[in-house]
Amino acid sequence: MGETIQEKCRMKFLPLILVLQVTAVGAVPLNDLSPEENHVVFAQKFLGKFYGLTIETTPMTKIKVNGHSMEDKIQEMQQFLGLNVTGQLDAPTLDMMHKPRCGVPDVHNFMFMPGRPVWKKHFLTYRINNYTPDMRPKDVDYAIQKAFQAWSNVTPLKFRKIDAGEADIMIKFALGEHGDFNSFDGQGGVLAHAFAPGPGIGGDAHFDEAEIWTKNNKGTNLFLVALHELGHSLGLGHSNDPTAIMFPYINYNSFHLSADDIRGIQSLYGPPEKHQPSSNPDSSDPAACDPNLSFDAVTTVRDKIFFFKDRFFWWKHPERPERRVSLISSLGANLPSGIQAAYEIGFRNHVFLFKDDKYWLISNLKSQLNYPKSIYTLGFPYSVKKIDAAVFNPRIYKTYFFVDNQFWRYDERRHIMDPGYPKSITTYFPGIGPTIDAVFYYNKHYYFFQGPDVLEYDVLFHRVTRRLKSYTQFGC
Repeated sequence: MGETIQEKCRMKFLPLILVLQVTAVGAVPLNDLSPEENHVVFAQKFLGKFYGLTIETTPMTKIKVNGHSMEDKIQEMQQFLGLNVTGQLDAPTLDMMHKPRCGVPDVHNFMFMPGRPVWKKHFLTYRINNYTPDMRPKDVDYAIQKAFQAWSNVTPLKFRKIDAGEADIMIKFALGEHGDFNSFDGQGGVLAHAFAPGPGIGGDAHFDEAEIWTKNNKGTNLFLVALHELGHSLGLGHSNDPTAIMFPYINYNSFHLSADDIRGIQSLYGPPEKHQPSSNPDSSDPAACDPNLSFDAVTTVRDKIFFFKDRFFWWKHPERPERRVSLISSLGANLPSGIQAAYEIGFRNHVFLFKDDKYWLISNLKSQLNYPKSIYTLGFPYSVKKIDAAVFNPRIYKTYFFVDNQFWRYDERRHIMDPGYPKSITTYFPGIGPTIDAVFYYNKHYYFFQGPDVLEYDVLFHRVTRRLKSYTQFGC
């Protein structure tokens, strides 16, 4: 009874065959086509570029498109990108086709990259050949460096920036045709593309200068696009996991590598070197019981305590000795190593991390957009170059910032510094100072870290009640 669904789909694409035939010989300009006909022409180009739709051209320059083949390619795209698989150019499919994305094909030519190419060495160089005028060069350097660091954190790979000569990975901003037979298409559309590991152009990453590049989400976030493209430079293809960095479209809700990204890259290069802490060591981890152990920063996070050291952080429940260790980048690939101060505002579910003159916000264990920000927006004078330690007191809704032998107090309700600061640490915290490495608040006590020592300080009676060693925090 009647036509089958497949027959209907073939009939749907019959006008496309005719449109492309007459267009190819110049009889009908594209701007004379109906909106529906323009949609199918655009879709044909999209599917040819990203999904390998083939087109046969006769000696009369007439284009032949197999309707069933195009239907298959639409289904392939819909399945890969998690759309409803209809085989038709419905609104969600066309909308996805028009979104800005990476220029590397999804399931054609690249995949895991043909032959699974990888770099045969673990020490790679990169060079930024030119800079976009949209951003300050130092912000471009920072975004690219953090993108490389994210991949380095989960592999044995190490990256070094050079400023002259030929690097393993060359990075440039370009407009339109730029010498690799893969021209850019103007603002929107393709944002960037990169090439698989190898000699010459292999590993290189190109960014469309027509985009408005930024360090936040007000334009096109350079860090996120670079993080994705460098995955290609290291040998990864596209992922069909929408939460993955290697998904073809930018996800502004995730600034760190997903489990899928990490599994993919480690299948090519393996995990970090064995001398580095693993992702989940047990309580016998010898580094945690070093009697000279000191920390860069310490803070509560929900019902746990985070201890930051170099690229890593230990976390544990305050009343139990069991501990775990993770990479700082697991909280967000845009986070730096060597965190210098940290504090939590528990009722807001906010954790702030500080390094040099910048700070980052973590909420629900994920780094947030529009960070880092400058510490000077909090009211610090420009003579302050970094924060040594910070702690929030929930009894008075104030945060204490420790810098050298002084401290400032910040009103978290009014979002301003209290007047009359800085003040001397040793004067207002008897038995503490003159400088400290880290501090956190727990159960009406501050715990001040000075080298390998921890001083338990009673908040109500303003005095030191116990002196401990840092490693005792881990039950050693």
